[in-house]
Amino acid sequence: MKILSTLIVLCSFFSSIQIGDAAPLTSTLQDQKDLAITIYNSNLGLVKDTRLIDLKPGVLELKFMDVAAKIDPTTVHIESLINGSSLNVLEQNYEYDLLSPQKLLEKFVGQKVQLAAIDPETKKEEIIDAILLSTQGGNIFQIGDKISIGHPGRILLSRIPENLIPQPTLVWMLENRLTKPQKLEASYLTSGINWKADYVAVLNKPDTFTNLTGWVTIDNKSGATYQNALLKLVAGEIHRAQPEAEVRLAKMAAAKEAAPSQQFKEEAFFEYHLYTLDRRTTIKDNQTKQMSLLDANQVPVKKLFIFPGFPRYYFYQVDPNSSQKQKIGVFLELANTKKNNLGIPLPKGTIRVYKEDQDGSLQFVGEDRIDHTPKDEKFKIKIGEAFDVVGERVQTDYKRLGRNLFEVAFDVTLRNHKQEDIKVLVEEPIPGDWEMLSNSHPYEKLSAHLLRFEVPVAKDKEVKVKYRIRFKY
Repeated sequence: MKILSTLIVLCSFFSSIQIGDAAPLTSTLQDQKDLAITIYNSNLGLVKDTRLIDLKPGVLELKFMDVAAKIDPTTVHIESLINGSSLNVLEQNYEYDLLSPQKLLEKFVGQKVQLAAIDPETKKEEIIDAILLSTQGGNIFQIGDKISIGHPGRILLSRIPENLIPQPTLVWMLENRLTKPQKLEASYLTSGINWKADYVAVLNKPDTFTNLTGWVTIDNKSGATYQNALLKLVAGEIHRAQPEAEVRLAKMAAAKEAAPSQQFKEEAFFEYHLYTLDRRTTIKDNQTKQMSLLDANQVPVKKLFIFPGFPRYYFYQVDPNSSQKQKIGVFLELANTKKNNLGIPLPKGTIRVYKEDQDGSLQFVGEDRIDHTPKDEKFKIKIGEAFDVVGERVQTDYKRLGRNLFEVAFDVTLRNHKQEDIKVLVEEPIPGDWEMLSNSHPYEKLSAHLLRFEVPVAKDKEVKVKYRIRFKY
């Protein structure tokens, strides 16, 4: 009786879900009601595609077309936005056996095809029957009792095989309990789409202020067009499991909002920053799109001349008669503060610096990459090497006082051939535990192993910095 009762329940269940031989239901962009895409600056995008589809109650197959070609099928998730319990996913497939001339021919190997060619005598097209034997390294046909390698004419096929599709398609076996049309949201991750920030800085004549503009550059090679989409950008280093990514899609919870910057609204999100476009936009497949991120005028900058040292200078003795000339780097330092007309988290990217010449034409003076920069933090960009400022270093003494105990002395000579007074920052990375024994100029200890001399050098003058250090490592 127990077995019979179970069979009755199962029969009743399958009857209620109305299994039939109906053809699979196909959904295209015509059903789309909303689209949102979140792009990460790590070649990754999260797509949320909302569609209104008339599903019949029962078990049915749904072909969900017009998805990204580079979709990660392990991240796909579908749900009902009307009633979550009204939809149950029984099976989920991703079909990517795409229609192409080669694939189409491969499906007809061993089958009859037709060949069309122009008869050289009658100048009319003739059609003959043939069997396609192989497509490996070229097409091989059997025509009557002859074998033909290749054919000068066209190949005519009678149909498109059912298992070939024109574009990547998600296929679900669904159990639907809703009698009215379902509003479905399909979410998935796709590669092939990326964004980066690019900045343009225009310096004023005395190099004290800059006008800074920022641009978002989106590069879409994901194999899909995102029409009239809500766009969000995530700045930060997203960790993904390697080599297999298992990502659980979650609703994005908004955090405290910051002041809007141009057309993007910025907000903190987890340990990252989220930038939301205040309008909808279309991102075409194989398109590079640029949009304004920020526009800040009169941002104070500080030009720095930095003469760097290297730890290796402390580990061996150098002939005092041989000086070591080094380039002096030119940097611009900016403070990302509201007081300086900035004060929003700046995504990492490339910053290019321009300045007007005497004719009023903008000239390119250098570029550098900046990392993700929070508000109220400083950042430096290297412009190049100084032309009219020269530095050289001479090791004037070197003593080994004991096991791993040394004493070393240097002279650093700085020459300024510019028509203005400057300051040069001499930065010395010193290994181990150290102490300053003597110094001609005051210094600042920046960290445990880094000190800095800030040395004024008048125009057309030379300054020599002398110092002696004892260190142990």
